[in-house]
Amino acid sequence: MGLKRKVKAWFLSFFRDIFVYHNSSLEFRAKLLAVIIGANRCIDECETDLLSEIAKEIYPDDEARFDVLVNTTKEYVKKIIEHNGLDLNELLMSIHCDLKEVKRFHEKIDIAQLERFLVCSENDEETYITQVRIIEFLENAIKDFNKLR
Repeated sequence: MGLKRKVKAWFLSFFRDIFVYHNSSLEFRAKLLAVIIGANRCIDECETDLLSEIAKEIYPDDEARFDVLVNTTKEYVKKIIEHNGLDLNELLMSIHCDLKEVKRFHEKIDIAQLERFLVCSENDEETYITQVRIIEFLENAIKDFNKLR
């Protein structure tokens, strides 16, 4: 990524509330990705590569939104890892509240995308189990929403 693109990505990430169209949707997606990655308590090459792949799938024609999604997700993960005012339970509660408030967010949950991160934690049973439980929580949220329709 070139310097100009990095500066633009940083600027848009920092001021995403103002300059990014449908910021709440992007923010919600970042939370979903961060809660799965954050369960691993690190963001290594496996997570970084998958995050980039998934962000590219979500925003294939919008480089700026791609960059903002990646940066926002990494921000959340960093807060989880450093115990900087955010942990997995708090992030899951935030996701739960978002789902209650904005019904269209249920459609943003792509379980298959999230399950791809399980590969990164195959050698760490505790992380793997935590990620599976997070996915189950999200699957149940989708089921509950679909029952109410």
